[in-house]
Amino acid sequence: MSGIEQGAQRAGKIMLVGIGPGSVEHMTGRARAAIAEADVVIGYVTYIKLVADLIEGKEIIRKSMTEELDRAVSALEAARAGKKVALISSGDAGVYGMAGPTYEVLFQSGWTPDDPVQVEIVPGASALNSCAALVGAPLTHDFCAISLSDLLTPWPTIARRLDAVAMADFVVALYNPKSGRRTRQIVEAQRLFLRHRRADTPVAIVKSAYRRRENIVFTTLDRMADADIGMLSTVLVGNSNTFVRNGLMVTPRGYANKYDMEEGGATRDGERAGRSLSTGLLGWLDTLQAEHAGGASIEALAARYRLPADYIGATLAEPWQDESVAIGEGEA
Repeated sequence: MSGIEQGAQRAGKIMLVGIGPGSVEHMTGRARAAIAEADVVIGYVTYIKLVADLIEGKEIIRKSMTEELDRAVSALEAARAGKKVALISSGDAGVYGMAGPTYEVLFQSGWTPDDPVQVEIVPGASALNSCAALVGAPLTHDFCAISLSDLLTPWPTIARRLDAVAMADFVVALYNPKSGRRTRQIVEAQRLFLRHRRADTPVAIVKSAYRRRENIVFTTLDRMADADIGMLSTVLVGNSNTFVRNGLMVTPRGYANKYDMEEGGATRDGERAGRSLSTGLLGWLDTLQAEHAGGASIEALAARYRLPADYIGATLAEPWQDESVAIGEGEA
């Protein structure tokens, strides 16, 4: 047997496992199977405790919160030695988890997808999914996630992102909102959001979702920073349409814009089922062209719609045809 064949035979595997909130019943079947087949389990000490019932008899490597790169290096070393490694993350390994730093370490070592050491990412429910499920349906419309941790990201970068999504009316999940040493970040986030959103915008704060010390608090944007928030908390900030009713936080998808919900879902005047809103792209283009032809300047239109002037100008200059005429009615 050649040296290359021996190396291939000895090569192990790295499985980046998202364990969701941590309880076995909220893990995927593949996540449980990956941990079961692993020779070595690597993770932050708290995550190791969450899967204690699944790792008896295995080699365990525990690392602290700030040792992500060390975890990845340990995983690669074990895999090079022919072992199957489960490198675990809470939530999803690709959402503020170990997938990114592991690939950075792999690429730095010269690894490629053709390497004998194979890598599998096992997805899991992220904190925003778990927390949303506990408070209602806050993520039914467009949303994003922003980490307030400035350990690796410059604060001006975080602040620009907060300001942009607050203005754009996203529902926002704030990860790593506060710790013993990082107490002002959530205050600055609140300050930025209040530039664009009402003080009574609904906010849900979920701590330790589906874990022993789970705690849920409903509050408002103007009171958000006064709540009990820590590193195990995820903060869900609603958009301009989000509401709380009967202890449930809900963000409407927008059906009421097209259908009369009080009349059995009948289509509103000027709307068609299965078609874009009358104020969707094509309808808006009609309106934009008419307003500009009526004397509205590009700058005035940009201010009215809170869009960049160069975008408005380029849109007005672009020839277009009503797609419903061009392709017919058949859009699902």
